Amino acid sequence: MDYVSALVPPVVMAVFFIGLIVTIVKSQGGANKAKEDGAVDAALARVESAQQTSAPKDSGA
Repeated sequence: MDYVSALVPPVVMAVFFIGLIVTIVKSQGGANKAKEDGAVDAALARVESAQQTSAPKDSGA
């Protein structure tokens, strides 16, 4: 019966890991995807506009 007690922890961890992966995959997209994408796009636009306004101007000399 030692082999059963040796196999139980890896099997339990594998089951929980598969459950975690399934949960992550199911939570991707869905109803909130557009809202999340919009928030990321707005944050990137703010960063880009801040970089453009704070960039030093070259005189070209």
